[in-house]
Amino acid sequence: MPIAQPIPESQLIGAPIDPVAGISPEDAIQRSPHQLYSKLLPKKFYELHEKQAPWSFHPDLPTQPIWGFNGSFPGPTFMSRYGEPCLVRIHNDLPKASNLGFGIPSTSTHLHNGHTASESDGFPGDFINSGQFHDHHYPHVLPGFTTDPNGIGDKREALHTLWYHDHRADFTASNTYAGLVGYHLLFDDVDSGDEEDTNPQALRLPSGEYDVPLIFADRVFDSNGILFFDNFNFDGMLGDKWLVNGAIQPFMKVARRKYRFRFLGVGPSRFWQFHLSDDSPMIQIAEDGNLLPNPVVRDSGIRMGVAERCDVIIDFSRYKLGDVVYLQNRLEQIDGRGPTGNLLLPGDLLLKFIVDHDAKDPSQVPAKLCDLPSINPNEVVQTRTWRFERQNGGWAINGQFFDVNTIRAHVKQNTAEFWVLQNSGGSWSHPLHIHFEEFRLLSRNGLVPPLWEQGRKDVVKLNPNEQVVFFMRFRDWTGRYPFHCHNTVHEDHAMMIRWELEA
Repeated sequence: MPIAQPIPESQLIGAPIDPVAGISPEDAIQRSPHQLYSKLLPKKFYELHEKQAPWSFHPDLPTQPIWGFNGSFPGPTFMSRYGEPCLVRIHNDLPKASNLGFGIPSTSTHLHNGHTASESDGFPGDFINSGQFHDHHYPHVLPGFTTDPNGIGDKREALHTLWYHDHRADFTASNTYAGLVGYHLLFDDVDSGDEEDTNPQALRLPSGEYDVPLIFADRVFDSNGILFFDNFNFDGMLGDKWLVNGAIQPFMKVARRKYRFRFLGVGPSRFWQFHLSDDSPMIQIAEDGNLLPNPVVRDSGIRMGVAERCDVIIDFSRYKLGDVVYLQNRLEQIDGRGPTGNLLLPGDLLLKFIVDHDAKDPSQVPAKLCDLPSINPNEVVQTRTWRFERQNGGWAINGQFFDVNTIRAHVKQNTAEFWVLQNSGGSWSHPLHIHFEEFRLLSRNGLVPPLWEQGRKDVVKLNPNEQVVFFMRFRDWTGRYPFHCHNTVHEDHAMMIRWELEA
């Protein structure tokens, strides 16, 4: 995938940045001011152009139009660092009349898992139309920085693997299906992105060309080989072709050394269970945006829902030159309900690794990766319960559909809460995402969650007839944020709420 390149502020296309009003003359919707902009002035500036462009999914399929950030599927990968705030000006250059047969040229870009003020979060109702742009201020600060006497925040809550995507109300599924997704990676002194870093704090994980973000998607193509989306499917859409970084079942030549792979499934509705074809173990080092306290050896597959992330180490030094190994998805799923739980052998082949050369390997996988912040029940001021259920052919939370103007929860800044999530939808599964802050999962059906779910997360799989409880803090910013199912078809019809963070 291409790497996003910063530009001088003077080269931004359009009106000058207005940090006070938070809007540009081209914006049709009034935005709130950029919070704390003067204290967190951008050090880097970027432009993204949402546009229609020709794309080849496979040599045997016709080149066809997609919608992508800068015309690429996925869009460019951002390589950011804590302490380097950035401003991203996002232009909607999509055609005013859609000719893909699905999607709408109206967008709102969300930096998924970003500790970001609400006006730059990509609220589903804050969309821009063709010919408009909006400035997103990403401060790249640690949670709790506004109450920390040193103004730093909690280093134990550093985020690393983020992604961005369209979040337009009612059209998230179709617009992301068209290609509006990309990675945004964050580095610090610990996860520094340099496997030869001499800083004693640095983990020296595989880096550079050996740190590989992978976006998995399943898609449907019609009899002419053209991308197809079913606008009338409210249950969840599954594809029969497997995409990795926008290509159908690609291959990758690898060296006999360790690699870091960042897994992300972007849906709209597919759950995954990743295995290597020879059943070799993978070492999981991160879940969603965060490092785990310690690496976890995963020798029985890694199951993920839509929008979950998982960073793994695969050590190809165990193989001989010329060996071939496949990354597989073995999880059976036949409809939008979610996985059946059955595992298929050999499963679907996603990505072919060809071990074809040697390379030095100064990287390491330390036994200790990070500390976790404590959970203090005395901070908790409220417990909220959310039920997820089918209703009148759509998807409801506590019996109500999403209304962009209705606030379903008023949350006090600098407090903590327990949230209880209950699946009342029979055999349906829901990957659930809360914007803005991460949470700590306390229990799953009354049991302690497995090791790989004991870190900090922003998406949780809620399986049929299941209940999960988590602890969550709310700090630094104010404004409106959503909470929704990340099966994007369920989200659009209309399993989402608006909650408000108030001073």
